[in-house]
Amino acid sequence: MQQYRVGVIGATGMVGQRFITLLDKHPWFKLTKLAASARSAGKPYSEAVAGRWAFDWPIPEQAANLIVQDASKVEEVAQGLDFVFCAVDMKKDEILALEEAYAKTETPVISNNSANRWTPDVPMMIPEINADHCAIIEAQRKRLGTKAGFIAVKPNCSIQSYVPALAPLMDFGPSKVVACTYQAISGAGKTFKSWPEMVDNVIPYIGGEEEKSEQEPLKIWGHIENGAIVKAASPIVSAQCLRVAVADGHTAAVSVSFDKKPSKEEILSRWAAFKGLPQELELPSAPRQFLTYFEEDNRPQAHLDRDLENGMGISIGRLREDNIFDYKFVCLSHNTLRGAAGGAVLIAELLCAKGYIPHK
Repeated sequence: MQQYRVGVIGATGMVGQRFITLLDKHPWFKLTKLAASARSAGKPYSEAVAGRWAFDWPIPEQAANLIVQDASKVEEVAQGLDFVFCAVDMKKDEILALEEAYAKTETPVISNNSANRWTPDVPMMIPEINADHCAIIEAQRKRLGTKAGFIAVKPNCSIQSYVPALAPLMDFGPSKVVACTYQAISGAGKTFKSWPEMVDNVIPYIGGEEEKSEQEPLKIWGHIENGAIVKAASPIVSAQCLRVAVADGHTAAVSVSFDKKPSKEEILSRWAAFKGLPQELELPSAPRQFLTYFEEDNRPQAHLDRDLENGMGISIGRLREDNIFDYKFVCLSHNTLRGAAGGAVLIAELLCAKGYIPHK
């Protein structure tokens, strides 16, 4: 396969850094350009992130010597790229304008940002669950006046532990869901070194996170109608989101009621057997086993299980009947892999495999 030439916009932030590590030696994608704010532009990447590199391993050699470009110079950055990943730290209206500007250069944008998640013709995907939403891209291209350019987004990291667990059970009619998420500090782009206040601490509020956790699943479970994605009417989701003293890994404690209550055995069987299009296509970043159930009472644990399937698998445990709802269980996902950069890379692989991203 001819490799796709890829750029990372917002390359100096934590998610941008994750993109760079995942693209190192990727079989389909060749990291070609890096872009960030004007203050980083003109510097070798290793210099631009000096003192800010978030990981224990060194900067991949492929990226270290690339000269960072100014992300606002859209035409210049997009030149010669097949598509870009976007993970910028900007105001919402600025992100909307920037991503659309890249798309209009006929450069597809795979975004980690939240700005376009509720744009009606922008697919927001967990590829194992709603790969069919790719079809909305043609309507989006018509609106943008592009032949190849479009925007696709990854959903919020907080939902990617519990939404996959519910996906195989949708025909039982989940009606009410309560999810309490315990979210790692890397979700805020922080480490314990940069955020010492989080050591030995829990913060019971993350701005905007609960609204995203309650509404984004409904778009994922929605359907395409008249050139827009119409969100599902149910289930009703109630969320509380807490920041906890964990480096990586978002945990969710979930309670759910169904219109047609399944047996515990049916749930476990569905989880074990569930596969999506990424598994069928054997995409490079796809976990072989998407959902893994742990029988032990003390699993899943962030420290032990967040790297399951290279950080792309979902861990589940403690399924039991509930005194108020039908069932309760605990889930875990790696927030900067499955929940951020890794999830976006998987979306890009899917879109390439399905022919939505052409070579320029």
